[in-house]
Amino acid sequence: MRYPRKKHHRILRIGVLIFLFFTLSLYALIVRVPIKEPRAWGVTFSHIYARSLGFEWVEVYEALLQDLGVRHLRIPVYWPEVEHRQGQWYFDDYDYMLARAGDVNAKVIMAIGRKVPRWPECHEAAWAHDMTDPEKDELLLRYMRTVVERYRGFPQIVAWQVENEPFLPFGICPPFRKEFLDKEIALVRELDPSRPIMITDSGELSVWVPAMTRADIFGTTMYRTIYNGRVGYVTYPLPPSFFRLKRAVAELFAGLRPGVVIELQAEPWGPGAAQYFSREEREKSFGDDDLPAMVAYAQKTGFDEFYLWGAEFWYALKQRGEPELWEDARVLFGARHR
Repeated sequence: MRYPRKKHHRILRIGVLIFLFFTLSLYALIVRVPIKEPRAWGVTFSHIYARSLGFEWVEVYEALLQDLGVRHLRIPVYWPEVEHRQGQWYFDDYDYMLARAGDVNAKVIMAIGRKVPRWPECHEAAWAHDMTDPEKDELLLRYMRTVVERYRGFPQIVAWQVENEPFLPFGICPPFRKEFLDKEIALVRELDPSRPIMITDSGELSVWVPAMTRADIFGTTMYRTIYNGRVGYVTYPLPPSFFRLKRAVAELFAGLRPGVVIELQAEPWGPGAAQYFSREEREKSFGDDDLPAMVAYAQKTGFDEFYLWGAEFWYALKQRGEPELWEDARVLFGARHR
């Protein structure tokens, strides 16, 4: 039976991915990686997620800066937040975040694009929903231009992240077009040639090469246990050395790049919103005492900069009398900045 050309290529790619996965897994199982002292620990901060947890986002942000001593941040810039109505811009929230980061000498990675951290992954201005794709493209590029032009003079910003895991089909998103991603990257590079561009990818489900070749800094996610609606909870059987080897293989094709774990699991992942999980449900994917183990795992992967995922959730737990994750984070961050 002869397959159509596209189908044949798809089957070949899947076969290569399976081969690489098992080869890397087998090698990683027999290789021990020493613990590497991290250069930096940081967090992703989403003010819309903090609001969804029932807090004034400034309260959560200030707690991260002042109580935990966080000094490395990834901040997503949501298109619907800065352009509520077409052509009407609102930057007060981001002005505040960057000003406060500057006050405490924190470094910030700004994530821009349609697909940026937190569900539903793709964040599109509501007033643009019924427009044609070419119209949306131009408006999205205009939003990106406006953000970069406004903030490129802020020394707190150390990098621009363009889109979030663009090569991973996840979330409520339109079909991915790598040609448009390249257009976004080119725009940001033109507007701010002095700062590096970060491109991110899934640590477990992607091959990294397409993202890495486009990046000045490559960012990977790193999860141990996830939830899938069809099969339930899944724990990846991957030792830390898997990530070191995978990076080495990807760099054979993409060239050497600085690498960052931009999303390190530190929040439960299960059926529904984490804030409604019981302690028992949280334990299935990321329990209240699991942060030290995740930190120890990450330190053996060969990376030396890590941004933890879930800081807003730690704060919510603390406020309802379950401070374990927050207190462990205090140990991780606080001693370094006081």
